[in-house]
Amino acid sequence: MADELVPVAAALKSMKRPNSGLTWIRQRHVTDLLKELAVSQTITHELLDDLPGADRTRNYVRGLLVEHGVLPRRDELAARYDDWATGALERVTTVEHQTVLRRYIHWHHRRRMNEMETVPRGTFLRAKQIVTMAAEFLNWLDSCGVTLKDLRQEHLDAWLADGPSTRRIIDRFLPWAIKGRLVDPELIIKAHRRGTSPKLSKSEQDSAVERVVHTDELNIRDRAAAILVIVFGQHIEDVVQLTWDNVTVTDDVVTLRLGKTTFALPSPLDEPLRQLAATPGNGLTAAHPNSNWVFPGYSPGQHIHGASLRNRLKTIFGTRSARLGTLHELTKLGPIPIIADALGYHPATIERHAIGSASVYSQYIAARRQLG
Repeated sequence: MADELVPVAAALKSMKRPNSGLTWIRQRHVTDLLKELAVSQTITHELLDDLPGADRTRNYVRGLLVEHGVLPRRDELAARYDDWATGALERVTTVEHQTVLRRYIHWHHRRRMNEMETVPRGTFLRAKQIVTMAAEFLNWLDSCGVTLKDLRQEHLDAWLADGPSTRRIIDRFLPWAIKGRLVDPELIIKAHRRGTSPKLSKSEQDSAVERVVHTDELNIRDRAAAILVIVFGQHIEDVVQLTWDNVTVTDDVVTLRLGKTTFALPSPLDEPLRQLAATPGNGLTAAHPNSNWVFPGYSPGQHIHGASLRNRLKTIFGTRSARLGTLHELTKLGPIPIIADALGYHPATIERHAIGSASVYSQYIAARRQLG
């Protein structure tokens, strides 16, 4: 075995929950990949990319190698996006449209990703969705015998009318094409109206809080996450990235820092975080030797995915409708700047919720502007 792999072997042999490791290793596809890795002279990301096996297994092993210092950390979502984009280009039916989409991928999405310290999962998923829709649009144009330079408003309207609402996502590609002088600059897609998303009513919120706090419908980890959404109006993508640097647990109190404010959680809202601090999930395997995530995931060194958490919480509430309902009610209780600072939102976002809830504090903003 290569010397670099010794720390990983040691971590697997010293797991607090060895049955999990044994069950995983005994799977044929895992055994085959580990054997290939063990006889390799040099361990690199590129080597791992080329080894046979399922992506899921390869990515899990890569995470173990990174967490235990065998491989340097790299932006996995950026690397996965590059691989995915190659396949997306192959699905475009004409060379001309492939060239356009390649430019869009490289000079718009990939350039934005390069400017980020790490690519968030939401950015990765949105970029895939937008490029997928752009590819479908280009193929649709080809099936109609229309090139981008010949695209007219009636073609665009027909595309939007003859398909699902997700086709509106083409409004992300169109401005780029206009800026690059690839299409008529007069083309328009009617903007989506803000404030049309459903939100939980006050009674629905109260019922959801009751179920989260006083029943066992959710496990401890999901209860803690649900409280952050339904009580504090937090985005699910921010919830999953919470670290123990933002949470303090003592015998007397549990405090939570969101935005610029630290909250003391009253009982029983504090109980799920107390239990998580005492028995952190996924902390008994080799996947998380030094994890600081409040919600560690199954992938080594990573937090749980927002999509999987969102799916588990939907038995009680939709996370978007719950968050919007909470913000709708909170704007009735205090000045917009204070709420925005406390919860980590931009004041303009909270102002929109205040206006939408017919809050008296929309008048507060108007008065401040007059004084200013």
